[in-house]
Amino acid sequence: MNKVKSLADLKKMKNKLQSDISLREKSENPESMIQVKVAMATCGIASGAKDVMDFMITNLDKRNIDAIVTQTGCMGYCYAEPTIEVRLPGQDPVVYGYVDVKKADEIIEKHIKQGELVDGIIPVNYETINKK
Repeated sequence: MNKVKSLADLKKMKNKLQSDISLREKSENPESMIQVKVAMATCGIASGAKDVMDFMITNLDKRNIDAIVTQTGCMGYCYAEPTIEVRLPGQDPVVYGYVDVKKADEIIEKHIKQGELVDGIIPVNYETINKK
């Protein structure tokens, strides 16, 4: 543990602990919350996913939107990085590609706040296999 050398260090430590506790409490019932997953594999990071993740965390908090923002590995859409998955409570997830900070802001304002889909959705492209 780092030594506390100033009041600013103590406040920083307090904020970090409160954030960790809040995330832990929220994670007990994540399906009832807005969830944002940012793809942070090598291709995502190289394309700017770290900036997108930082933006989402900071701006959802600033706008008092109760959400869980997590990172995930590759979603398989390397050509469209940075990619994020947004899941509103009771709805199917939506994956957006080519997300920069400007697109992330639009996703917060339109999709998360108003429930309105925005351009940049990566369509579902999997097949279901029926077992006999």
